[in-house]
Amino acid sequence: MTGGGSEATPEPGGLRAALGGLTTRGRSFLAAGIAAAVCSYVLGQPDLLRVGLLLAALPLVCVLVLHRTRYRVAASRTLSPARVPAAAESRVQLRMENVSRLPTGVLMLQDRVPYILGPRPRFVLDRVEAAGHREVAYRVRSDLRGRYRLGPLQLRLSDPFGMCELTRSFSSSDTLTVVPRVEPLPAVRLAGETAGYGDGRQRSLALAGDDDVIPRGYRHGDDLRRIHWRSTARHGELMVRREEQPQKARCTVLLDTRDTAHPGSGPDSAFEWAVAAAASAAAHLLERGFSVRLLTDTGTSVPGPDGAGGAGGTDSADAAGLLLDTLAVVEHSEEEGLAAAYDVLRGGNEGLLVAFFGDLDEEQAAVAGQMRRRSGAAIAFVLDGDAWYRGPGGIRFATGQVPVAERLRLLRRAGWTALPVAPGDSLTDLWRTAADQAGAGERTGEGSGAAEDGASWTAAGGRS
Repeated sequence: MTGGGSEATPEPGGLRAALGGLTTRGRSFLAAGIAAAVCSYVLGQPDLLRVGLLLAALPLVCVLVLHRTRYRVAASRTLSPARVPAAAESRVQLRMENVSRLPTGVLMLQDRVPYILGPRPRFVLDRVEAAGHREVAYRVRSDLRGRYRLGPLQLRLSDPFGMCELTRSFSSSDTLTVVPRVEPLPAVRLAGETAGYGDGRQRSLALAGDDDVIPRGYRHGDDLRRIHWRSTARHGELMVRREEQPQKARCTVLLDTRDTAHPGSGPDSAFEWAVAAAASAAAHLLERGFSVRLLTDTGTSVPGPDGAGGAGGTDSADAAGLLLDTLAVVEHSEEEGLAAAYDVLRGGNEGLLVAFFGDLDEEQAAVAGQMRRRSGAAIAFVLDGDAWYRGPGGIRFATGQVPVAERLRLLRRAGWTALPVAPGDSLTDLWRTAADQAGAGERTGEGSGAAEDGASWTAAGGRS
């Protein structure tokens, strides 16, 4: 994948700025020339005046030459890829073109990159012929997700005598998006109660071929065997029987971003684990045909109340990209509780609910329990704050927390399938354990609840 390349020319600069590019050698020559001219006037030596004029004219001529040639190059940048997971590399290719009729002198390229991506890359081009081009490349890598600006590219021109160096910046820049790492999850069976096809459970038989009672007009490509002759005779035009179209199973991925609920910072912090886990769950469910919506504790919903995604097609890929781009820049919130998220969920049945909670107190655990009533199956991964807060040697950095066992008990009583998350836990193992517990609860009629119609959804997007 390539992207982000755009042609540009250096930003213009005045002659005064060009004079500011004189090197130490150039300034020395200019000062020596002026001193020689003054001495020739004081001493009455015309030959010394010629030497002074030559010394002073050389750096000025170099400035004029560089000043006139600074627009005669163009550059473009290509990122491959423009979106990478954390700790992965992206290749940046720079293309420098000489659009003038004369060859260039020595050029030095320097691309501006954030310090987190590494040192600023520098390249020296000895000579670029007329209408020629040069290509150079470097790699960038970040362990932290986010959006990083690359550029603008800086070009430093110098004359053969080293009298003047001019630095010009190109106007274009590109953005590298570092998204959370997505962990592949097993296609295990998750309980649920939403039928997910047609308008409700009563219309699920349409998958077996039942026809909608309302025909529609014939369209090019329709199967002639679907023509409804009675309606055709009534309307005077070809009418075909319309089949009920299946709707995607719905899922909401809830991410708790409260600053007070996630200890520590950095790539190995609890918050980064939760963000990466939410990205993995959303991508996995999109691949399995779910319509996925990302919801945070602030009430922000992406892509919207109706979700997005498809069964492994272009829509699914676009929805996954949108969710990953959103998670690439998600930050801690200043919310004190989960009330805003609950207000969004209380609007109706949300299908499957997968939540990644931070450190919960008793009050917020009760709010989370009420969310379960607005969804089908509900699976919660709860941060074990006591484990995350412990440093080397078992030193505990926080007090006053509700024990994780109590929080899990409150959630399970409300119908959640709840699992604790400790440092070093694998989401793949937790995902499989959640499916096992949900299946056991379904068989016993406890836990995350049996469905009203005995239906259950699988992570593969089907119904069993």
